[in-house]
Amino acid sequence: MLKANWIHPSYNMGKVCPLFRKDFFIENTVASATLYITARGVYEATLNGTRVGDFIMAPGWTSYHNRIQVQTYDVTGLLQEENSLVLALAEGWFWRLKKSQLKAVIAQLHISYTDGTTEDIGTDESWLVAESKLRFCHLYNGIIYDASHSPVFDTQAVIASDNSQDLLIPQQGEAVKEQERLKVKEIIITPKGETVLDFGQNMTGCLEITLDAKKGDEVSFSFGEILDKDGNFYNANYRSAKAMYKYICKDGIQTFMPTLTFYGFRYVRIDSYPARIVPEGFTAVVIHSDMRRTGYIESSDPLLNQLFSNILWGQKGNFLDIPTDCPQRDERLGWMGDAQVFIRTASYNYDVLKFFRKWLNDVKAEQYENGAVPDFIPSIYPRKPRISTAWADAIAICPWQCYLTYGDTDILESMFEPIIKWVDYITKTTTKPNLWFGGKHYADWLELGGKYGKFKGPTRDDLVASAYYANTVSLLIKTGRLLGRDVSDYEALYQNIRSAFIREFREDFRTQTEHIMALQFDLTDKPQAVADSLAELIHKQGDMIQTGFVGTPYILHVLSRYGHTDLAYTLLLRQEYPSWLYPISKGATTIWEHWDGIRPNGDIWPVSMNSYNHYAYGAVGDWMYGVMAGINTVEAAPGFKKVHFAPIADDRIDWFGAEIETAYGRVSSRWWHENGRVHYEIITPVEATALIEGKAYKLNAGKHCF
Repeated sequence: MLKANWIHPSYNMGKVCPLFRKDFFIENTVASATLYITARGVYEATLNGTRVGDFIMAPGWTSYHNRIQVQTYDVTGLLQEENSLVLALAEGWFWRLKKSQLKAVIAQLHISYTDGTTEDIGTDESWLVAESKLRFCHLYNGIIYDASHSPVFDTQAVIASDNSQDLLIPQQGEAVKEQERLKVKEIIITPKGETVLDFGQNMTGCLEITLDAKKGDEVSFSFGEILDKDGNFYNANYRSAKAMYKYICKDGIQTFMPTLTFYGFRYVRIDSYPARIVPEGFTAVVIHSDMRRTGYIESSDPLLNQLFSNILWGQKGNFLDIPTDCPQRDERLGWMGDAQVFIRTASYNYDVLKFFRKWLNDVKAEQYENGAVPDFIPSIYPRKPRISTAWADAIAICPWQCYLTYGDTDILESMFEPIIKWVDYITKTTTKPNLWFGGKHYADWLELGGKYGKFKGPTRDDLVASAYYANTVSLLIKTGRLLGRDVSDYEALYQNIRSAFIREFREDFRTQTEHIMALQFDLTDKPQAVADSLAELIHKQGDMIQTGFVGTPYILHVLSRYGHTDLAYTLLLRQEYPSWLYPISKGATTIWEHWDGIRPNGDIWPVSMNSYNHYAYGAVGDWMYGVMAGINTVEAAPGFKKVHFAPIADDRIDWFGAEIETAYGRVSSRWWHENGRVHYEIITPVEATALIEGKAYKLNAGKHCF
């Protein structure tokens, strides 16, 4: 526990962000100094004018009514004889809680001296407070920053009425940090006469500006992801999120970048600017959780390379402390369905074990006593969540994938009881025993085949719900066996679910997704016939994908698993709408929420829900790793302790390769066409098996060519 108190300003500052300051002297020789700090909101600390740490949007977003992370910084090198510690505080994600809960900050500076004595300086009512230069700061609505304002510390802090530290925990997740800097690619003058900066990449972060101006001059910008079909600036899809950026200048050359909010954008419209507009004056600063890159894909096909780039940028843009759906509009929530369909791709692209451990602890904290799981985590109270199949099932799917990719059993141990509670909730609430009927689900969200502008297509909710019910019970059984638990009751339940599913639906699958659910989750006794039926249906529908959020991640897998790899490649390589490559023809640099976010005629999908940075359909990346390159984990030896290679080449691509950095070293698979033959190169740091054009091999660690 910190030797400190939660403090907030002694008066209501309105929308202005407060500064807290503590001045102190040091007379002894310092051996070490550590600053512990967190906030109900987001903070930035400076010691003697130097920023402490590089965590942006600290302390991150957790289930605030259950857990708040505390950050620890070594500040030994920043201390002087005369010191000033200043804390800036903004709402961040905390604004979502009840209005009666005030944002506040708590900090403790622990100093150890060389003579063996120690000193603690904690937040209390002796700290001074001032109105900061940050006159307004909001997660959705942006910032107003007055560089000409001089804070006056003329009042003292107040200890918060809720001064409990019961919710404080050590930092669990990855810190959010600055990762990249993008230069202006082009300055555009639109048909409307607007001046727009194009950074060439849809991304998440902030805009840094440098200019020479006079005190009181104003700078303002608007942010957008696309230009409309006439080439004009467009951001109506941000909905109510104003995403303001207003900067009031001081005298002289100055540089500024917001650090207590963030934006999703590719384009920046210059609404007011007192200086000459030059590209060097603007930098897009990319921020996301500090994940280590582990996965790489490249090929002879520029469109496939762009698709993989879009997948990576979608992950970077939405893995900002939690796995969000989108980074730009008035949402930016930890949607469970998006996370579970993408986690395998995510875990190959980057090391996300620590990231998901932290988020799954919030999932566990937010689960209801009756076992129900909200549709996004952290949840927003008092909003009543939808308890939906495929979304809540992330509680089982995400830990299992972390086990497969990283060999981590602790995460299974941590989530085992919550998975049981979730399965028991379904069992108790269904209106039809051994299936899941009667719920209100997202199901195959954004599936094609329905009325344009609607969010759901013709796939039956109860079929999807029952399929995921079976899958989650099967994962519960696998997890229980690994942990040495008695899961005999659930083994019997699974058999009952599978039998009931086959009786209920009788292989009468009407949509692509209905076929996929039965095949992916082993809910048919005639898998080859169902796969052939799926292929026939796809052909009848013009060799085009018709699936939404739950069907899309599996469609290529089930096709290639049952002998229709050629068709799977056809879907992947399709360039017309709807397809993965179609958005690239419209300039996409991230994955879209809708297959037709921009329609072939240039019309834009309705503003009610239309993100251009939405990673769910990027789940196709795991088929690129797992089937095209053929890199697969082995369930009996997880974490790439052993590898199974089964690459499948296609004549429409000259060459293709992928590699993943694992705990045991680099795993790589490449193939290319040469002189009428396909050549394969496999590199494995561990024992492996390979299936190359129908022939099985056992491989030792090393490089192998076929």
